[in-house]
Amino acid sequence: MSNKKSLKTVSYGEVLWDVFENEKKIGGAPLNVALRMKTFGCDAAIISCVGNDADGDAIIEHIKNLGLDTESIIKSEEFATGLVLVTLDESGSASYIIHYPAAWDKIKPTAEAEKLVSEADVLIYGSLVCRDEVSRTTLERLLQNDVYKVFDVNLRKPHYTYEIIERLMQSADFVKFNDEEIIEIAKALHSPFKTIEDNITFISQKTNVKGICVTKGKDGATLYWNDKMYHNEGYSVKVADTVGAGDSFLASLITSLLSGKEPQDAIDFACAVGALVAASPGANPEITQNKINELLKK
Repeated sequence: MSNKKSLKTVSYGEVLWDVFENEKKIGGAPLNVALRMKTFGCDAAIISCVGNDADGDAIIEHIKNLGLDTESIIKSEEFATGLVLVTLDESGSASYIIHYPAAWDKIKPTAEAEKLVSEADVLIYGSLVCRDEVSRTTLERLLQNDVYKVFDVNLRKPHYTYEIIERLMQSADFVKFNDEEIIEIAKALHSPFKTIEDNITFISQKTNVKGICVTKGKDGATLYWNDKMYHNEGYSVKVADTVGAGDSFLASLITSLLSGKEPQDAIDFACAVGALVAASPGANPEITQNKINELLKK
């Protein structure tokens, strides 16, 4: 993949409106990842479903304007475009109320989506979209393709089961957790270990996943790649909100790793991008290379 001029990436899952106290913004982790990969020169597309309503029309128009392929965003006549109520605490950390059912719970298989994934280098998917059998079954079909599969764990109670999480990990080539998620999931899989590093190794051996990353908020991240551990201790920024920071981190990391960047450089770069997103309002702020370089120098 590193010999190609640009990675072809497809995100699968929720597109929705994040509804804050005074405004609403277009979001959804798979969309956030795709948009950030697009800024790094990737050929990015998304497979999802919106309602046949004004909110859905606005999302499609917005995504088109940003240069993403929207041919595989289908419209539902039965279900409305997704809404998520976002509450920020004093530190900018977000909590969510996720309406169910939403259009993105009902992503049905299409020939266009199948073709898109079959021709891609990377398929990125999360756990939240699997809360409904319709979207989960479509994802399971797409995972049969010969494509590099990136699983973005996104635990939002009560929208997951450990059985499904384990199946999604076993389908993946790369898994991204945050620090709380890996401890919770490892414990559910009967890990005897306490540390993040030991649980990374435990999950790799249990699921045969060769690439794993764990984000640790302001304390950076740990990457397991080619049987080695790489660490970044984080960059100090004033947090505006944490919405989308992990998504931009993942987009930066996967783009870097699959483009041939050294693992340590990749995790340093991804932590810098994630920190800059956390320092800006919303999930998809513009991040310049100069700002990234300034953080990397620290």
